[in-house]
Amino acid sequence: MSSVRPAVAKVIARLALAAVLTAPLGACFQPMYADRGDGSPTLRDKISAVEVPPLNLPNGSRNARLGVEIRNALMFKMYGAATGAPPLYTLALNINTQRSSLIVDPNTALPTIENYGIDATFRLTEIATGKVVLTGNTFSRVEYDVPGQTQRFARTRAGRDAEDRAAHEIAENINTRLASFFYAGI
Repeated sequence: MSSVRPAVAKVIARLALAAVLTAPLGACFQPMYADRGDGSPTLRDKISAVEVPPLNLPNGSRNARLGVEIRNALMFKMYGAATGAPPLYTLALNINTQRSSLIVDPNTALPTIENYGIDATFRLTEIATGKVVLTGNTFSRVEYDVPGQTQRFARTRAGRDAEDRAAHEIAENINTRLASFFYAGI
């Protein structure tokens, strides 16, 4: 019984030492979207002051549908609604798309797996001064299966779903870059 007490005492001593050494670090962590309590604007407030105008794409084109999808996804991630606070910044977006066949059926020479990609560039401009404060680019690559050569509708639907997944990934990437920019302080 005497050998159990020193072992328990050692464990308790180690835990106490670990708690004492890590306690000062507890105040170092602060969630990115948390209210700091000092009255300064929160990250959510700063992001909601970014206006996302419609993309300049030809009406009725496939890319115009993607531009609307990216814009809507980005605005939902930034504000949670269709509009945010009065704009202090404007975000200009440009996109390029590509589609390529990854695997081709050797018997029919038709694709069985395709890759869809979006390349996007963005520019954040301060409205008051007209100064560009952030530029960047991002990309998304998604693949999808072509479910058979006689199922044209299924192939079209799979391609559209891939476009939507890529658009949401682009919106997520841009939102993350904006959050990092505003969190670091300008």
